Amino acid sequence: MDVILIFISASIVNNIVLSYFLGICPFVGVSNKTESALNMGLATTFVMTLTAAITWPVWTYVLVKFNIPFLQYVAFIIVIAALVQFVEMFIRKSSPHLYRALGIYLPLITTNCAVLGLALFMVLRDYNYIESIFFGFGTGVGFTIAILMMSGIREELEYADVPPVFQGISITLIIAGMMALAFMGFAGLIR
Repeated sequence: MDVILIFISASIVNNIVLSYFLGICPFVGVSNKTESALNMGLATTFVMTLTAAITWPVWTYVLVKFNIPFLQYVAFIIVIAALVQFVEMFIRKSSPHLYRALGIYLPLITTNCAVLGLALFMVLRDYNYIESIFFGFGTGVGFTIAILMMSGIREELEYADVPPVFQGISITLIIAGMMALAFMGFAGLIR
């Protein structure tokens, strides 16, 4: 039951983008089209799940065991960079169309602070291995939900009569703020 609560909390209640404001760059940058947003969300979810599965043993069996927890940032960044390279090579071979569609955004997962935030939150919350994997997957699903919702709204905004002063990034940030407020309404449900 705990893992289900962790998953729901990570994906909806404590959404990494809308509650902690991590991963805003791809959230705004890739949310123009729903197809790109979905692909970015799925790739990020995959990387986040693998990040949780790999950083937990690195933290537990290397950094804590050898009393070098101060190296967590360096170790986690190396793990994330290696995982993103693996995902990039896999997508390039398996789906060249998807690789071209993601373009520059796929390498940007390496610098996506939401992925590093996931690893750091996982350590702070002292999750065990299974809880960490559910937390990583839930965080990725939450990122995907947020970016898909934003892409749907932005596609509809193309046909809306938006005043010139609000067109572009202005209305995008206003909508992101409204989405964050809406998701904060879930805050009392699960902690």
